[in-house]
Amino acid sequence: MTVAVILQHKGHDVVHVSPGENVLSVVKLIAERRIGCVPVVDGGKVVGIFSERDLLYHVAREGAAALDRPVGEVMTAPAITIDPDTPIMHGLSLMTKRRIRHLPIVADGALVGLVSIGDLVKHRIDRIESEAAALRNYIQTA
Repeated sequence: MTVAVILQHKGHDVVHVSPGENVLSVVKLIAERRIGCVPVVDGGKVVGIFSERDLLYHVAREGAAALDRPVGEVMTAPAITIDPDTPIMHGLSLMTKRRIRHLPIVADGALVGLVSIGDLVKHRIDRIESEAAALRNYIQTA
């Protein structure tokens, strides 16, 4: 099973920002949308990702001055991305190894979606529960 299945249910809309936007405006967007990160896109290409962690690290280092900087200067770059054909378990493994919580999905160089570790874990749990229910049903009717 691939992450494309998750995108079919979740959708392909992704809130993203450009590298020139200032950190404060991006923080307001993240807070307003109640999301944990935004991909940073320049010329149609994902060039980085800005997350709550990036904000925390830079504010701790620079104080409030970090809020006036362009997000392109404080984002994590390059962004780790996957394509829609990436198996879900590979995505989970990548997130665990790299200690990240979000993966932009890129097809033909363009951003087509974003999955969180919660999206992938939820899908796995749903699959496992479905398989367990099918086995219980099989055993009870055998």
